[in-house]
Amino acid sequence: MNKITHAVEVILFRSRFLLAPLYMGLVGALILLAYRFVVEFWHLAEKTADVTASEFTLSLLALLDLTLLANLILMVIFAGYENFVSRIDVATTSKDRPHWMGTIDFSGLKIKLIGSLVAISVIELLKDFIELSGQDHVGGGTKWRIVIHLTFVVSGVLFALMDWIADKREFQGTHS
Repeated sequence: MNKITHAVEVILFRSRFLLAPLYMGLVGALILLAYRFVVEFWHLAEKTADVTASEFTLSLLALLDLTLLANLILMVIFAGYENFVSRIDVATTSKDRPHWMGTIDFSGLKIKLIGSLVAISVIELLKDFIELSGQDHVGGGTKWRIVIHLTFVVSGVLFALMDWIADKREFQGTHS
């Protein structure tokens, strides 16, 4: 029975590498996002002289949105791979290693993810408000974006509160 238990545990432990193709897929998505950024930047560069200040600002916000999304994907790749698959050994000796790499646990990743989603949501709302400037009413789509944004904000606060409570319980458990 001990050999069967050991075999099952080996299979379970090694099954974490099934996540590796998913992270490679995210690398592919990051490549596509970089391509999209270049296309959007090129369009902005071509029309810069012919657009209004608000149209230019909207285009810049779209670039910022893509950049934040790319940061989010990279953070998920690094933190997810290191938390659930394996350490990224090649990065341990690199002087370019991000200071946060290897230090974000699942709880920290949740908080950073929701923070990034809130930032992206704010940019989308800002784009809506720039487009609506001078109009008397807010459209239905914008109202839904506000609701979604507030949902992200409340979710982020609740995640942070849950982590704070869990940390407090851990601290009390070790000092009782």
